[in-house]
Amino acid sequence: MSMFRIFDVSGSAASAQSQRLNVVASNLANADTVAGPDGKAYKARQVVFQTLMMGEATSAGVQVSDVVESGEPGRRVLDPKHPQADADGYVTYSNVSAIEEMVNMISASRSYQNNVEVMNTAKGLLLKTLQLGQS
Repeated sequence: MSMFRIFDVSGSAASAQSQRLNVVASNLANADTVAGPDGKAYKARQVVFQTLMMGEATSAGVQVSDVVESGEPGRRVLDPKHPQADADGYVTYSNVSAIEEMVNMISASRSYQNNVEVMNTAKGLLLKTLQLGQS
């Protein structure tokens, strides 16, 4: 595998993790939202990764193949005075777990950082190789 393929692989992975971070940010922004006028609350979303064959069959990358909604029901809280309360006095909030999303964010952030570090290391190795050629 060519050293330049490393940039393709790490770049695709960094891009996928960036999309994952955007989904996590959207989930966290809607963590405490209540059901809208249609009665449906925001549902947490998760990214689905897929292996991406790049050029020759010797290297592969990563891409986001889909963003899926969670099937978990929304959190129901008894608050009869709330304007969005249903006939039984319950308010339906989103099914986003802030703790799970923070863990997901840390994982995506570290994966992104690791891929950037791989690209920096490959760049350093290529520069060293060029310096050897100048000697």
